[in-house]
Amino acid sequence: MIVTPVALADPPLRNAVGIHEPYANRLIVELVGENGQSGFGEAAYSSTTHADLRRLRPEIAGRDAANQSALYRVVAGLLDATPETRFDPILRNFDATSEGANTAPPRTFSPIEVAALDLTGRSLGVPVAELLGGRVRDAVPFSAYLFYKHAGGGGEGDDAREDIYGEALTADDVVVQARQMIDGYGFRSIKLKAGVFPPGEEIVTIQTLRSAFGTGVPLRIDPNCAWTVETSVRVGRELANELEYFEDPTPDIAGMAAVRRGLLAEGIALPNATNMCVTAFDQIPDAVREDAVQVILGDHHYWGGLRATVELGRICSTFGIGMSMHSNSHLGVSLMAMVHVAAAIPNLTYDVDTHYPWLHEADEIISGGKIKFENGAVKVPTTPGLGVEIDRDALARGHELFERIPYRDRDDVGYMRNTIDPTWEKLLPRW
Repeated sequence: MIVTPVALADPPLRNAVGIHEPYANRLIVELVGENGQSGFGEAAYSSTTHADLRRLRPEIAGRDAANQSALYRVVAGLLDATPETRFDPILRNFDATSEGANTAPPRTFSPIEVAALDLTGRSLGVPVAELLGGRVRDAVPFSAYLFYKHAGGGGEGDDAREDIYGEALTADDVVVQARQMIDGYGFRSIKLKAGVFPPGEEIVTIQTLRSAFGTGVPLRIDPNCAWTVETSVRVGRELANELEYFEDPTPDIAGMAAVRRGLLAEGIALPNATNMCVTAFDQIPDAVREDAVQVILGDHHYWGGLRATVELGRICSTFGIGMSMHSNSHLGVSLMAMVHVAAAIPNLTYDVDTHYPWLHEADEIISGGKIKFENGAVKVPTTPGLGVEIDRDALARGHELFERIPYRDRDDVGYMRNTIDPTWEKLLPRW
């Protein structure tokens, strides 16, 4: 087991808690089989996750990659410290999970499991999707992921990247960004990251997108819990005819349930979606009981891997909950893992999120460069494992960049304070 931290340039994208730093860090896990084959997984970087993965190396070495249940027991057995002593800094930006919940085992296991499935698939000569129960679709559709954005393409100094999309701080700017992204990738639906400006401005942005792209393009808005229940109900009322779902307008299950009740009382059955208030299996019963969410955005990075995400799909189907997928800044390993698990979930009812268009070509570690989209979708590989190869030179460059930069644990709040507003504080909800 080899753990390699890498850095990639990240544009100055805005969100409810601040702004992206010039670089995002990822962790690449490689499992080398006794047959000489390698399998790869990817995770968001945090100093805690990095340390945990390094601690796990001697425990994982020598295990059977095809027995992922045994691998999980190894991970969970080692990461049994009390959550209060091991709070992961990755949670400080957005994750609404209680600090009393130990999320380390599923988060740390995920890249190991993906690498194990990749290695097993390569060794058996079958794609990962077949190891997850078999594909139900041959291509996975994704959504254009729009951001309010300051000027800059990511990186800094001599390592600054070209600003492909330009500044986008107005509704008209966001429409231009959407056209660029749709022209380049063929996306058929649009998601706006909101919670940046007062809600009235973001309502106008959605309305402007609707005017620009017509009624045939589904729209979503995600303010990352920036609004109170009352504000959420007001925005939901204003955008009831524009949105396919309403993602995390307000914090926690109780808040989401209150938004649902408030809108239903006005005859508005706009589905609530979440990747913040339901992020683990033990949160599903309360969410169902309260009718808090009608769509769950699964993410194998923190639900505990690909097999767990397939299981999530079955549970969603049981309770009539729709399903899509959450994304964060990522490389091609994570994208292909998403493609394989999405291919194996029958009730994937919405286009999947991805930050991939924001990744600069120079930072990809996949051989052959960035993965291609056709009509907004990625074809599910028919080749063994994840279906991609790692460019060893690109991986080495990513690691060298990681060693060179000062950024480690992601801090959207601190970077916002240092570059845009010295008085900035994280405040959820803000409006």
